[in-house]
Amino acid sequence: MKTNSLILKSAVGSIAALVIASLMSGCAPSSDQLKKAIQADPSIVFSAIEKDPEKFFEVVTAAQRKAQQSQQEKQAKEEEGKRDEEFKNPLKPVIEEGRASEGPVDAKVVLVEYSDFECPFCSRGYQTVKEVMKEYDGKVRFIFKHLPLDFHPKAMPAAKYFEALVRQGSAKAYKWHDMVFEDQNDLRSKGEVFMKDTAKKVGADMKKLEKDLADPKLMDRITADMEEAKKFGFNGTPGFVINGVSLRGAFPFPEFKKIIDRHLGVTADAGTPAATEKK
Repeated sequence: MKTNSLILKSAVGSIAALVIASLMSGCAPSSDQLKKAIQADPSIVFSAIEKDPEKFFEVVTAAQRKAQQSQQEKQAKEEEGKRDEEFKNPLKPVIEEGRASEGPVDAKVVLVEYSDFECPFCSRGYQTVKEVMKEYDGKVRFIFKHLPLDFHPKAMPAAKYFEALVRQGSAKAYKWHDMVFEDQNDLRSKGEVFMKDTAKKVGADMKKLEKDLADPKLMDRITADMEEAKKFGFNGTPGFVINGVSLRGAFPFPEFKKIIDRHLGVTADAGTPAATEKK
């Protein structure tokens, strides 16, 4: 009943606003007068609804769509403004010498991701990064950084596995990274067993891996990544920094393309909303 009441109040507010707007252009009571009249006697609106309920819901639905579209356009404009500012004053992720990466070390564009191996949105981000690396072969360097979320129990252990495997070479670490994101359900259901089996499949030295996983220093890089992500204002995953310009969420490929092309000399268009998992 409470939900229905809220819906009805919202509907009354919407139809009242529409009535006010429609009458303001002609000879009619002022908007304040009409608003007070409806508040004093809501049956004015109820009668209108009862007379033509289908038309009422059609108008309210259209108004809702218009409001949503307006909000999306506003968000896109704000995102574009932030993006322009970051082109002028780019974020500066720390990239240590020897940091594990994919793509040429001297690539014109550096794509840094802050991610969580268990996050479903990061799985979508993984697919988009693959598309980026294919489309811009030889022009983009990709660096995976860690932002494991507290409510994903397998995320931190997976981050440790990745960094332990980095000590056996970037190729093995990123192959393991790909296999985990390709089979995220097994990570969630099987946990450590899946991580270990996947390490075997990529050809890891299991004795060295076990030793490195026990090294407390393994956490240094993970902690540094998390602190950097916090400094950049990432409070969910995935987050991306492309030559200093951020994308906050699992944006589709065209959004990456706009930023990359702009770095390479092509003008970008307006933004598109994205999905993200919050802390």
